[in-house]
Amino acid sequence: MRLKLWLWACFLALSVCAGAQTTVSIAPDAASKEDVKKLFDVMTSRDQMAQLLQQLFAQMRSLNREQLKKKRPDLTDADLARMDRESEDLIKHFLLEEMLNDMIPVYQKHFTKSEIDALTGFYSSPVGQKFLHEMPAVTAETMRAIYPRLEAEVDAALKRAEQRTDVTQK
Repeated sequence: MRLKLWLWACFLALSVCAGAQTTVSIAPDAASKEDVKKLFDVMTSRDQMAQLLQQLFAQMRSLNREQLKKKRPDLTDADLARMDRESEDLIKHFLLEEMLNDMIPVYQKHFTKSEIDALTGFYSSPVGQKFLHEMPAVTAETMRAIYPRLEAEVDAALKRAEQRTDVTQK
C-alpha cells in the first residue's frame, strides 16, 4: 500500500512539475513553440527530467525498501528485485517528450518572447550552463538534507490517517 502511495505521490509531483496537460491562454507577445523548444534544448530539459526521474525513483526505492522491511519482514530479495524492475519499467516508459510538449503552452502563458530569448541567452552562457550542470547534485543533496523531516511528516500523516480509520471502524 505504501509503495502505491509513493508511486502516486511521485507521479503527481512529476505531473505538477511538468505542467501536466492543461489548457492555457497564450499571451499575444508569447514566444513561439520553436522558441520554447530552443530554451528546453539549451536547458537540456530532457536530460534534466530523466535525471530527476532516476533520482526520484532511486530515493523512492530506498525509502520503500526500508519501510517495507519494517512492515513486512517476510519480503524476500526476489520480491524487492521484482519491485525494482517494476519501477525501472515506469522510468523506461515515461513520456518525457510528451511532457515537454505539454509544458510549452505553460511557458508561453507565463513568459513573453523577449523573456524566453533572455532565458535562452542566460542558459547558453557559462554561468547558466554551470547552473544546469550543478542542479542535479544540488537537488540530490537537498533531498538528502530534507528527507528526515519529510519522512517524519509523512509518517505522522499516515499515522493520523490510520488512527482516524481505526476510530471510524469502531
